[in-house]
This record gives sequence, C-alpha cells and structure tokens, in this order.
Amino acid sequence: MQGKGLITLVAVILGLICLNELLPTWYAGKIEKQATEFAGNNPEKYKKELARLSKDTLNLGFTKLYYSRAKEREMKLGLDLKGGINVLLEINHRDLVNDLTNYSTNPILIETLNRTDKDQKNSTKAYIENFFTEFEAVNAEKKTNLKLADPEIFGNTNLSEIKYNTTDAEVKNIIRRKIEASEGAAYEVIRTRIDKMGVTQPNVQKVPGTGRISVEMPGSKDIDRVKKMLQTSAKLQFWEVQQPQEILPYFEQLNALISAKGDSIGVPKTTNLVSLMQLNSLRANGVGNIKLSDTAIVNKILNSDLAKKLRPTNIKYSQFVWGYKPEANDENNLVLYALRGNINQKAPVDGAVESARVNYDEMGRVVVDMQMDSKGSKDWKTMTAKNVNKPVAVTLDNIVYTAPNVVNEIPNGRTQISGNFSQQEAQDLVDVLGAGKLPASAKIVQADVVGPSLGAESINAGILSFIIAFLVIVAYIIFYYGGAGVFAVIAMIINLFYIFGIMDSVDATLTLPGIAGIVLSMAMAVDTNVIIYERTKEELFAGKNILEAYRDGFKHALSAIIDGHSTTLLTALVLYVFGTGPIKGFAVTLIIGILMTFFTSVLLSRVMIFARLNKGKGLSVWTPLTKNLFRNVWIDFIGKRKYAYIISAVLTIASLISMKVNGFKYGIDFTGGRNYVVRFDKPVDADNIEKSLIKQFQTADGKNSAVEAKTFGSGNQLKISTDYLIDDESLKADQTIEQKLFEGLKANLPANLTLAQFKSADVDHAGIVSSTKVGPTVADDIKTGGMYAVIAALGGIFLYILMRFRKWQFSLGAVVGLAHDAIIILGVYSLLHKYMPFNMEINQDFIAAILTVLGYSINDTVIVFDRIREYLREKKSLTLAGLFDDSISSTLGRTFNTSFTTILVILAIFIFGGDNLRGFMFALLLGIAFGTYSSIFVSSAIAYDFLKGKGGKEEKLHGRTSVDVEVIDKRTKK
Repeated sequence: MQGKGLITLVAVILGLICLNELLPTWYAGKIEKQATEFAGNNPEKYKKELARLSKDTLNLGFTKLYYSRAKEREMKLGLDLKGGINVLLEINHRDLVNDLTNYSTNPILIETLNRTDKDQKNSTKAYIENFFTEFEAVNAEKKTNLKLADPEIFGNTNLSEIKYNTTDAEVKNIIRRKIEASEGAAYEVIRTRIDKMGVTQPNVQKVPGTGRISVEMPGSKDIDRVKKMLQTSAKLQFWEVQQPQEILPYFEQLNALISAKGDSIGVPKTTNLVSLMQLNSLRANGVGNIKLSDTAIVNKILNSDLAKKLRPTNIKYSQFVWGYKPEANDENNLVLYALRGNINQKAPVDGAVESARVNYDEMGRVVVDMQMDSKGSKDWKTMTAKNVNKPVAVTLDNIVYTAPNVVNEIPNGRTQISGNFSQQEAQDLVDVLGAGKLPASAKIVQADVVGPSLGAESINAGILSFIIAFLVIVAYIIFYYGGAGVFAVIAMIINLFYIFGIMDSVDATLTLPGIAGIVLSMAMAVDTNVIIYERTKEELFAGKNILEAYRDGFKHALSAIIDGHSTTLLTALVLYVFGTGPIKGFAVTLIIGILMTFFTSVLLSRVMIFARLNKGKGLSVWTPLTKNLFRNVWIDFIGKRKYAYIISAVLTIASLISMKVNGFKYGIDFTGGRNYVVRFDKPVDADNIEKSLIKQFQTADGKNSAVEAKTFGSGNQLKISTDYLIDDESLKADQTIEQKLFEGLKANLPANLTLAQFKSADVDHAGIVSSTKVGPTVADDIKTGGMYAVIAALGGIFLYILMRFRKWQFSLGAVVGLAHDAIIILGVYSLLHKYMPFNMEINQDFIAAILTVLGYSINDTVIVFDRIREYLREKKSLTLAGLFDDSISSTLGRTFNTSFTTILVILAIFIFGGDNLRGFMFALLLGIAFGTYSSIFVSSAIAYDFLKGKGGKEEKLHGRTSVDVEVIDKRTKK
C-alpha cells in the first residue's frame, strides 16, 4: 500500500502530541482525587492536602508533571459540566458615540441616536452602521445637510484628525477605527478584572462584528459578585446633590398628575408618590427613602415622559439615582438622590483613578481610599472649593456610593469612598478601579449560570451515556462484521484518543453538547466502516479473493465516504459560524471528529488491515448470522414511489396545519427573557406553582407578565420562564426577579432556606440549579443567525451535490428531501411540545439539531446517489428505474446498519445523557428516522422523476443488482 509509512509516522506523531496534551489533565485529576480521599467533604482540609501534594512532581523522562502547571494545562470543561457562569457583555455604543461627539446636544444627533436605539432591537448590524444610516435619513427628512465633520457632530477637539472639509466617508472610517479601539480597550479591562478574581481557566473572547465580549468562568460560585465585577464600568464621577426642599414641590405636582393620569404612566391612580418617598425618614442627603419593593414603581413614575415634561427649570436636567445598597440599620429601604445635571449630563468631575486601596475610617468601617489623576485632581479641587458645607455625591456607574458634606477644599485629588462595604466588596471595588475604566457602560445581554451540583450531575450523565453508547457500538460492529469489526473498534478507540488530545491542544472547551458531538463522531466512524465493509462484501460475493476484495472495497467506498464527510463537515462549519456558546462547542468537536474519523477509519484502518492481509492471514468481514443479511434483497422502490409521495404529502400537510394551529414553544434565546431550573426537596405541581408565580410577576400597572412553569426531568424539578423586566438587563433586575421567584416558591421550599441558599442550590438544599438570561437584542440576533444557518446549509448542500454529481436533478432531490425532514420534525415539535416531559422548545439547540439532521440525511442520500452515479457509468443497458432500484437495494445493508447504530447511540444519550440534552436528542431521533426514509423514498424519487422527464417515456422493466452474480433474474426465465 502506497503511503503506509507516512500514515504510520503521522499516526505516531499525532499520538505523542495528544499524549503530551492529555497527561496534565490525568495528573491534575489524580492529585485532586488523592486530596479528596484524604479530606472528605472538609474544604479546609482539602486545601491543605492539595497544597502538600502540589509540591510533588512526576518525572516521566520526556516531561515533568507538577500540579500547578498541570492545572493550567488540563482540558477545559464548560460550565454545563463544571458549573459556573457564561455571560455575553455588550458595550453601550451610544455612550461611545456620545463621547466621540463630546456629548453634543445637537437635535439631529439626539434624534439619530434615539432612532438607532430602536433599530438595534431588531437588527444584526453593528450599532455604528445603523447610526450612519439613520443620520443620513434624519438629515434628509429635516433638510439640514449636516455633515459628520460638523463641530456639533464629530468635528470637535476630541477628534483632531477630523477637519471641517473631511468627507463623510473618511469620517465614517475614522469613527469605525475609534469604536474598534474602544472595544479592544474594553476587552483588555474585562480580562484584567477576571485575572484579579483568580478564576481558574477563564475564557474571554471578543465576538467579531458585534462589539460584544463573551466571558466563561467555569467553577465560579458567587454569581452576583461576578456580574457586578463585569458590568461595573469604573466610571467614577462627582456630582452636586440637590436638597429635598428643591425637589419636594415637584413630587407634590407629580402626585396630582398621577391621580389624574396614572393609567397613561402605567401605575394605579391611587399611587401616592410622596408617601412612597417616606420623607419623615430621610437620610444621607437623599430626597427619598423608599422600600425595596417600591423602587420599581418609583422608577416607572420618574422615568415616564409625563414626569419629565412636568419638571420645573431648576430640576430640568436633574438625575434621580439610587444608593449603592441599604444602610446597615435600615435594610428594607434604599436611598434616592437627586443629582444636579446639565444639558449634556457631563459630570463636574470625571477623572480616572491612579491608585486605590482598602482602608478603615475613624469609626472602624471599611472604606476605599483613592488618588485621582492630574485632570481629576484639578477638577476635584475646583468642585470642593465651590461646595464647602454642601453635599457632593460620589457615583460609580450611576450608583451613589456616598454623598457627604464637603468640609473644605481638597487640593491633592485624594478622596475616600464609603458605602457600608464588606471587606470583599471593598476589595472588588479596588480591583475594578485598578483595572481601569471601561470606555462605556457595559450590560450583560445574555447569561447562563449552572450550579456546581448540576455540573457534577451533567458530568456523570455525560460519561454514562458515552460509555453506554461506546459499548453498544463495539458490541454491534463486532457482532455484524466479525474480525473486521475488531479493527474498526481499534480505529475508533484511537480516534477518540485523537479527538480529546486535539481538543486539548487547541484549547477547546468540552461541553455536554460537545460530548454529544463526540458520540456522533463515533457513529460516523461506524458509518465509514460500514461503507467500506459492505463494499468489501460485495467484492467477495463477486468472486474476488480476500486481498483484492478489501483493496477494491476501500477503493470503491472512498468516493461515498468523501461525499458523506464533506457534507457533514459543511453542516458543522455552518454551525460553527452561526452558533454561539455550547453550539459552537458542539460544532468544534464534530469538525475534529469528522477529520479524525477519516484519518483513522479510512487511512489508518487500511494500514492495519493490509498489514495483516499481506502476511497471508485472513480477516472475516461477516459472522455466520450476518453473512447473507440484505444480500438477496431487491425492492421495487421506484415503482412504489407514488405511495411514498402520498405518505409524505399527508405528513407534510399535517405538519404545516399543526404549525399553523398549535404554533411553537419558543425558547428565550429566540424571544428574550429569563428561565430558571429550580430543584425542590419533594415533588411539586407545576400548574399550581405557575399560578402562584403569575401573581408575583405583575408589572407596576397590575398586568401579568408571561410566566411558565414546567416539569424538567424529575418531578421535584421545574423549568420556570418569564419575560418580566425583559428590557432591563441590569444586575438589580436579576436580583429583583430572584427575590420574587423566592417569594413565589416559598411555600414549596424548606422552611429554613435563605435567599442566598436558594440562589445557589447545592446537593444539600433546594433552589436554583441553573439560570439563563437573554436580552431582546441578542434573541433577535440568535433567531436571525439560526435562519441564516439553515439557509446557508441548504444552499451549500445544493451546490456541493451539483458540483459532485453534475446534475441539478440530484441537488433538487437532496434539498426537497431535507426540507421534507425539517418540516416533519417541526410539525412533531408543534404537536407535542405541550405534552412531552422534556424540553421541546424551538431554540438554538433545536437549530443545531436540525442542521445535524440535515447533515446526516444528506450523508445517507449521498451514499445512494453515489451508487446511482456509479451504475450510470457501468450499467448502460438498464432502464433508469431499474438502475435506481438497483442502487437503493444494493445500499440497504449500509443504510440499515448506519441508521440502526446511530439510533442506538442517540437513544443511549437520550435516556442517560441528562435532561438538558433530551430535546436535542429527540430531534435527532426523528431526523435519523425520517432522514433514512427521505433518502430512499423522497430524494431518490424526486431525482428519478426529473431525470426521467428529461429522457422521455421509460420501459416498465426493472433491472437487478449486477454486482451480486449469484442472484438469478426470475423474470428472464419466464
């Protein structure tokens, strides 16, 4: 065999690289297991034992292993396997544009920004591109002929490279570069903050073309702390504080307005704003001391258009800002401050911090001392001199940390922040200030949180499903192919070793969908071996000796294998390009699996088999029970195609009707919102809990938000979804919803369970085991990306089939078959989503499943088409119908074996792989079944009918498979 030396060399080198990459994971796991065995459940003991064991090294000759280095290099586990948090941060691009325009108040600019904000909710374009489009539109409508280089737009002192005669096209390029630089600066600041948190194996990446930053921190447990660290922009500002006597007349006017027009504001007319302010308990220079439960309604009133129009001149530009957190002796109330603003809302002091440290004041309270930069020091001196004996508020990201009275002028830029801090909160603030400020505010537009207990359960479920699937494949392939099956198993084991090693070497993260991708790669490896061995069997039945049969089997199978791998690879690439998070992880493992499957099952397997055959040893390709299975099977598929058309038409029409009548249950990644998987210590009634939560999640105007509670896996676990505060992506909104969720579920939770325990459930108590948040803008992007992914996959497959088979009829048949499969799967999901005990939402996981099904279905179709193409060259005397029947019948063995083993594998994951994968696997099960059906009865039939239409009327005689010389054509004997 040519090239066997090179293949062997590549296999050995690849094996050594993978071994070197996987050894640290093995060693780190070994040390941690020893520490756990010694310490049990005692965390302090575990740390001490781990520190002791970390001093040891393992010298293997070619490398030395020690724990700390091995821990850095071990394989990354996704948060669905390890627990933790995955967030998508979005930099506020309006802030960036405001900064570049030097906070201009030009009405054209303001209207453009407002329109761009609205556009962004339903657009996948970058913010700045929508801004440029809207600027031109507003300019045209107002007939102002304003240029981007105008001093009131971008031609200000902050952008010296823009001159009065700079063209709009040149300005656009300059602004794009500035925005990109700001995004890069934000990325560096976020990465520095995460490093200061000491998170193990964080993954921070820029999402190209979106201005977003993806952050994954497996193992993180203090979720609120993580969110706060990531969203804080470190925008430190100092504002003058307005006193209650300046604001009270406005509140009284607002009260009268609410009693007359409360409905138009969205609050009951009986609402008493002055009463909500609790003016008799004012503290800390605030204008209100509001109950935590009333903060949402106060926000709604003060931010309403009617309230803003009512403002008198002295507070026209005032900002109402909340305090950092409740005072220690008043835990149920939050202080509201009125900060004196101006037309461009630019703070009198907005300086960066040169240094910050944790300290204690004269009363022993934790404070943060800081030193401003030169500009900030100068502005601070001016402001303190102007406001002696008056209050000044210190704000960070529009939250007041402290608002003391100025005693005297502060000339050196030193100041102190107090805010009822804990030691950890103060240290986090110091870390945030030390890492530098973000160029604009940031918000979490998507978040996935998985508790450690669920992560451990996912690992166990993933490993169990993996082992069962592997054993099923091993048993079946050896049972069916005998000695050749043993070589297939050896190749598959090497394949798995390579997949894990390469994933580790490219720093890929292993996720639960990734495990599913690896298992599907094993199914593909089986498919590859099935194609080779079925062709080898055909050659043996044709009378060739064992060496020739294997040689021709590999040769004739290669074309079909390349086509099958290429179409699946195309689908995986589409998933990688359009997918996010776990779906991208699934795509990465599938891509690696496809490439390694080809290398091990085609090239390396061939080297191993011929090494045996060339020594004169035999190698069976069947067992006594399987030798003649499918051998003499010949079915008149084309003659029965009209029945198949009727069945497919009925199923398709029924699916379309169900979609129209029943609709779908869309996941929050398509609609936006939040969902929580909550575990209880006993079985609960989902319907009763849903009714209880609907009362909790009422908006300020008394309307109910959408809430759904559904059993998730076992009876003591619910998946709860809501669109309450869907447009509010702040940490405060997250905390409000978690509080309401806790209150609504209290009757079904253990009596002594605290809110903190509820928010991070562990194996010992009930509570939230995972949560997901998706903002409406991200939801629109995901939905659009999913649609593009399906279109791209179908278009790519059509072009590939056209290129490989040179006939558009084959491409048409393939795409019609794929559309048939997708519609029926959608119909089943539409019909059953209310009744199945597992997740049947239409979300990005479902899109990934559909694309995987398309990849499998086209793989199956390509095998049949490849045989048709072969027969078109070799069997000129047959009628077209006979040729199609021959082709389909001769590949039935391969079709059955591949579909059967794949279904067994998917069933193993469906049953044992955990609740999160059941919906995904159910779609795959449907897809395999209908994909097998459509490749025979739809794709092939469509291709036949359109090819026949080109050649005119056809004879009724059907041919039979010519490679099986033992079959006697009974019709010729008649």
